[in-house]
Amino acid sequence: MDAFMKTFPYEGLTYDDVTLVTQYADFVPDEASLETKLTGRMKMKIPFISAAMDTVTEAPMAIAMALAGGIGVIHKNLEESDQAKEVAKVKNYLNGLIAAPVCFHANDDISFLRAEKKRMGLKFNGFPVLDENDRLVGMITSSDMRFAPMNAMKLRDVMQPAPITAKPGTSLRKAYDLMRAAKVGKLPLVDKNGRVVGLYSFTDVQRLIENKNPTTNCDDKFRLRVSASVSGGEGDCGRMEKLADAGVDAIVVDSAHGHSKGIMEMTKWIVKHYPKIDVIAGNIATGEAAVALAKCGAHAVKVGIGPGSICTTRVVCGVGIPQLTAVYNAAKALRGTDVAVIADGGIKLSGDVPKALAAGADSVMLGSVLAGTEESPGEKIYSNGRQYVVYRGMGSMAALKNGKGSRARYFQDNEAEDELVPQGIEGMVPYSGHVKSIMTQFCGGLRASLGYCGTRTIAELQERGKFFRVTAAGQREARPHDITITKEAPNYRT
Repeated sequence: MDAFMKTFPYEGLTYDDVTLVTQYADFVPDEASLETKLTGRMKMKIPFISAAMDTVTEAPMAIAMALAGGIGVIHKNLEESDQAKEVAKVKNYLNGLIAAPVCFHANDDISFLRAEKKRMGLKFNGFPVLDENDRLVGMITSSDMRFAPMNAMKLRDVMQPAPITAKPGTSLRKAYDLMRAAKVGKLPLVDKNGRVVGLYSFTDVQRLIENKNPTTNCDDKFRLRVSASVSGGEGDCGRMEKLADAGVDAIVVDSAHGHSKGIMEMTKWIVKHYPKIDVIAGNIATGEAAVALAKCGAHAVKVGIGPGSICTTRVVCGVGIPQLTAVYNAAKALRGTDVAVIADGGIKLSGDVPKALAAGADSVMLGSVLAGTEESPGEKIYSNGRQYVVYRGMGSMAALKNGKGSRARYFQDNEAEDELVPQGIEGMVPYSGHVKSIMTQFCGGLRASLGYCGTRTIAELQERGKFFRVTAAGQREARPHDITITKEAPNYRT
């Protein structure tokens, strides 16, 4: 790889400029491993991250990505409390142990419980019921609520009294055995004072114990992992505190220019004050910037200035390095460290992914690829009889006008609305179904590539991958040609 890249010292290459060379394989693609690292301290089952964009990642997307084995980054064009709620939704979606379960009081009525459940966006049922001294007196289940004759009824009149409980510190396996024996769906953990300090849900515990989703990206408490983005500068310290309280696993200190004072200082501050939370910093495009952020304590760097389909930074500002070269330079500069490299932007098809990884990336961040899915927060619309989803850059005029996070990302916090300078566009992408199907295609394409390259793991691909430069004629040859496509393939769109 080094020898190849040395032949282009002042020429920037992107994914379409190269192709991977096939090599001998003594295995079949299904035997390849897609496991990688998000950061130097955190593993992932697949190398895919959903972008921190307001038309890409909120809780539904982050949940789907974690269930698939990757991770989602909740965008920062939300109020601090709303962003923290999105993080909490992900952390509470699949719980081995709910450390701070939602509880209600015996004097609350059914209508209040239902309203609170809707307000908090809770999809599960079954809640501990407390007395006036916050001691457990019962459990309220979905059946109790369904068959309650009136919404005005108090929970004490419909709850299950004297529920089965366990002591704090009860293991996942012990909880599983207790719930199976007692045939209960919820198991509160109660301390010696009668107060609830945790809650097990049988559905989640069973799924984890029986390993029904082996690819799921979970923390050590069997909760889904999730990331969120913050801006540089002191203004987001309060946001960081709320995200930490919500249980966020990794923070992306996100900016259009990560090699800058504010991002570096914010990275140092988070590393110092929240040492258990992994920090990803970016965006950058040079080896020098990668080393600078690593010295600030970043556990991963995010590479990409201007490669995204909705980004206009390169044409508006005249800066940026084509993505393959940028990824290679950052990865080369970080060799010998535990700092991970994330390739952010420029991924159009599954074949771009192994190229990014061979250049040195540990994972890739996806925006447009996921923007058309059911789980994205973008508005679903119909045009000419076909369904589309609204997709916009975080530097687009609409995002800058509507989100403080976008303004901070592009250093336009204090600009008047009529003086904003966008670095992105607004558009729409075809509706593409569910995240699960997209990840199936991208993981399948990556496994096939590992097979072609004779590399069983991403680490081997980084070490042994070989590129050939592709001419314009070679690029045309690589895509379907001399035919009218009558039916789109699930992994190729014109």
